[in-house]
Amino acid sequence: MATGHTDTVGTDSDNVALSKRRAGAVRTELSHDGVSGKLISTSGVGENDLAVPTAQNVNEPRNRRVEITVQAPGM
Repeated sequence: MATGHTDTVGTDSDNVALSKRRAGAVRTELSHDGVSGKLISTSGVGENDLAVPTAQNVNEPRNRRVEITVQAPGM
């Protein structure tokens, strides 16, 4: 699972869309590296679940990320 995140700059809807694109870009790169795209789910949560809590419209690079969660087979 690749979950995209953003900082608090921009609107909620723009940030959700951006976070989805960010997760999709990671999926594409992993596929280019040989991981089957069928095995990678993506989601975008926008500015929810900030790594570094900030006020609205704060440019915080550490919040712009994709978290990858690996699940063992059969789980």
